[in-house]
Amino acid sequence: MDFGIKELLVILLIALVLFGGKRVKSLGSDLGTAIRGFRKAMKESEGESDAQAQEIEHAAEPRQNHPT
Repeated sequence: MDFGIKELLVILLIALVLFGGKRVKSLGSDLGTAIRGFRKAMKESEGESDAQAQEIEHAAEPRQNHPT
């Protein structure tokens, strides 16, 4: 489902009528905060996953015994 500019403007106008200007602004701000938090959590999760993958690869490497 693809939304164009006209559809988004209609949705915004309906939200403005239903909730009022202050509430729509608050909802937008809350949505932005939630998206930022989600992105931050995803980046942290990816970093942890990469670190765990490196640990697994390092542990799986064959150990070379050098007789000295």
